[in-house]
Amino acid sequence: MSSAPTGGGSQAWLWTLVAAGFFSQTALNLVRPVTTYKLIDLGSDATVIGLVTAAYAILPVATAMWLGRLTDRIPGLRAMVAVGAVVLAIGAAGLALAGSIMWVAAASAVLGMGHLVFTIAGQSAIARFSPNDQLDKGFGWFTAAYAGGQIAGPLVAGLLLGGTAGSGPGSRADGITFSMWLGAALALLVLPVLLPGIIASRAGTRGSESTPGERRRRVAALAVAANDGETGKPTMPAILRRPGIPSNMLASLALLAMLDILTAFLPLVGEAHGVSPAWIGILLAARGAGTIISRGFLPYLSRRIPRRSLLMGSLYGAGVCLAVPALVIDTPWATLVLLFAGGIFLGLGQPLTMSLISEAVPHHWRGSALAVRLMGNRLGQVVMPLAAGVIAAPLGPAGAIWFSCAVLVGSGVQKSFARTR
Repeated sequence: MSSAPTGGGSQAWLWTLVAAGFFSQTALNLVRPVTTYKLIDLGSDATVIGLVTAAYAILPVATAMWLGRLTDRIPGLRAMVAVGAVVLAIGAAGLALAGSIMWVAAASAVLGMGHLVFTIAGQSAIARFSPNDQLDKGFGWFTAAYAGGQIAGPLVAGLLLGGTAGSGPGSRADGITFSMWLGAALALLVLPVLLPGIIASRAGTRGSESTPGERRRRVAALAVAANDGETGKPTMPAILRRPGIPSNMLASLALLAMLDILTAFLPLVGEAHGVSPAWIGILLAARGAGTIISRGFLPYLSRRIPRRSLLMGSLYGAGVCLAVPALVIDTPWATLVLLFAGGIFLGLGQPLTMSLISEAVPHHWRGSALAVRLMGNRLGQVVMPLAAGVIAAPLGPAGAIWFSCAVLVGSGVQKSFARTR
């Protein structure tokens, strides 16, 4: 990634990043649903699960902007991707060892930090090395790898925890602990994927950074920035003043928080209705399958439909489709179809917000702008699970999912009114 091409050359760097993304997300999406079952075994209710889910994003809120500026300054990003994977593995190991709710919350915070470092390095590499007309492709494949992990992780979790719901506290302890250690091992599989590129980039960094093509790219970026009057530091206020940035950040926040709350609260809904962890894993995987399919078609769709219209369709469609499964979870096949459809709509939104935000700022601000987006996402991952946990107390765990769907639809309404104006 330190010597990634800027044009039509080899895209081996992108496919390496996609492979690393798949392993990291398989680990993350194996660990996070199992965390809910661990909390259930520790006697937690919906409010506590909301608090622990929020803890996952606490450290990223404080560090996202700094990490974004760091990615704008450093020439090579492979090592940063690798560091993210290692921190992710440490968080999963911490969850395996945790014996109390407080320790689960602390390990979840470390897990969230690892995910942030990995994600911001990967997104910044795509924003830096992909031309504008290839942004949807780059972000689409990267997030498709994430969706692949969102299929594999819950399926593995369901297989490990078995097919019986509500077996009593401690009855799944061995499966839960093994799942956490397996998640740590999967996160570390990112390292052999990246290692050949890290060695090559260290050997060739000086030469690759001084090639005529690289120099022309940097000079062109500086010239564009000078013409835009944006040669200064990419501060958060300056980024947020760019047209469209706040609206797209709200959409991104709503989409990501929906994923978090679905992952954390669907097992709780299933437990209340006697649905086994294995079947919950299949349902979450169906959502991931819909997402990976829609992201595969995203480059085709974005050439024919304006990005803004696609994003609005994503918000409305996901909000409607994902509101129903909690009502029909006793009819598993209907739930499966609805989650698959919701995953299709949900999958379109995140890469579109990345492309729209990347294009809204000067080229040399892109890492920082994506970091601001991620900081907004993480802020949503703190606030929305807290609010969802409070709502779930009187309404039950399904209320948390309905609340997130309402935020999705509200974001779509906001974009509709902005478009009308």
